[in-house]
Amino acid sequence: MPADVLFTGGAVFTGTGEPLHGHAVVVTGDRITAVVPESEASAHVGEATRVVDLAGALLSPGFQDAHVHPLSAGVELLMCNLTEATDAADAVARVKAYADANPDEAWIQGGGWSMDHFPGGAPVRTLLDAVVPDRPIVLMSRDHHSTWANTAAITAAGIDAATPDPADGRVEREADGTPAGTFHEGASNLFDHVRPAIGADLAYAGLLRAQDELIALGITGWQDAWVGTGLGGVQDVASVYRRALLDGTLRAHVVGAQWWERAGGLEQVEEMTARRAEFAALDGGRFTLGTTKIMVDGVAENQTAAMLTPYRDVHGHDTANSGLSFIDPEQLREIVTQLDRAGFQVHFHALGDRAVREALDAVEAARATNGPTDGRHHLAHLQVVEETETARFAELDAVANIQALWATHEDQIDELTLPFLQDGAEARQYPFGDLVRHGARLAAGSDWPVSSADPMDAIHIAVTRVAPGRDDEPLGGAHQRLDLATAMAAYTSGTAWVNHRDHDTGHVREGYLANLVVLDPDPFSLPADEIHRSTVESTWIEGELVYSRTT
Repeated sequence: MPADVLFTGGAVFTGTGEPLHGHAVVVTGDRITAVVPESEASAHVGEATRVVDLAGALLSPGFQDAHVHPLSAGVELLMCNLTEATDAADAVARVKAYADANPDEAWIQGGGWSMDHFPGGAPVRTLLDAVVPDRPIVLMSRDHHSTWANTAAITAAGIDAATPDPADGRVEREADGTPAGTFHEGASNLFDHVRPAIGADLAYAGLLRAQDELIALGITGWQDAWVGTGLGGVQDVASVYRRALLDGTLRAHVVGAQWWERAGGLEQVEEMTARRAEFAALDGGRFTLGTTKIMVDGVAENQTAAMLTPYRDVHGHDTANSGLSFIDPEQLREIVTQLDRAGFQVHFHALGDRAVREALDAVEAARATNGPTDGRHHLAHLQVVEETETARFAELDAVANIQALWATHEDQIDELTLPFLQDGAEARQYPFGDLVRHGARLAAGSDWPVSSADPMDAIHIAVTRVAPGRDDEPLGGAHQRLDLATAMAAYTSGTAWVNHRDHDTGHVREGYLANLVVLDPDPFSLPADEIHRSTVESTWIEGELVYSRTT
């Protein structure tokens, strides 16, 4: 039978190993129906066949992002968006421009500011007061671990010098205790009772905008790392996906990670089980809710990542702070054991070395009680991993969910992180090479909008450990670099495995969905320091062209 689409004239990355050369890929309907030698390709061409001449470009499985926040990213693009600000002054100017353009908005919300643009990573309220003194402003940081607010917002929320820091967060303060304007981790929630919620229509528009952005980057599926309430003001993330399913507008294949409320109890397991069943009955698999997201710790930049050793102060002296474990380790083991027993995958935010150990201990406890399961539990971020812990991933069938774009010297890590860690910590930053050598399975994601969602940007750094245009030594040492095939696999077959979609996505293989991306130039043909030049030429989902760079 003639093909509907035939890809020919370029190498084929199948999802693992080195690319195939001299082969064509046959697509009929929504499936890949054959991978054949080029000499046999003409036998699959009919009058209606669309022949795609790759002209030396690479055909690959569609990328899958293992850790992303599409709703908050899309909504922020539609609100006060600071992601393109170049410095503090530019960020403030963008806030003013947004306020001037939207005079009827009672509260100004949005986000995307970068910690490295401000002294100590903590912008102050007076910067905002100078341009918008009369309306509350609440802006999430790009990494979504801190909030920047003006005096009007702080007053509206009833926060003052007497307001204590919450157990899971910290308020930056002036000398007399007055809030200075930055609120870290759980302290961001101090505004929840007064700031307006994101409306259902805006949240829906945000999801669709984010989907367009991701598809244009070759991303055909993802794991949404926060499906709960209150994300960036969105009251019910699952309901936004439900609307997209019912409207037929969700094109990508999505796994939703239900958010574990750390103030709640084990009753959440039953609630999540019911929600998982609700969506299983609603949809044939395009959106599933079989994962639970647990925040084990915070981030290193604001010294809330859980570390085995104390942070240092600006003078290089040890402090009494080793970061925050948001959930007691013993309780975490019980939670993970029950989730594992109920058939849930657990998606951990584990950034510091103590958090990584506590998460792996929880997986180990679940295996000891429940025996091996198909949970495919994964730990995301992994900024600092103790050397002895790297071997435990393979031993426990735990996946290393890497955000490779961060694994390079840049201002945020060089100015806000490494100076406050112990000697030798630079060598343990994002130890991808060690993980692979110990047999760990990798998946890859972006954490967008924390940073760029472009897989090729991240893959470039996974391979080089140096950002384009910089002349740095590889962060953590050259031995932590990945080869290109391994990095590509993490973003395709690796995440497909984590998403329990390895039976029909993540590979160019007969019988699999034709979720594909064309990359030009072929990254395997480029020197390592030019991999970032490889750009998405087209994206295909279920055999249909959903993005083309040239049209």
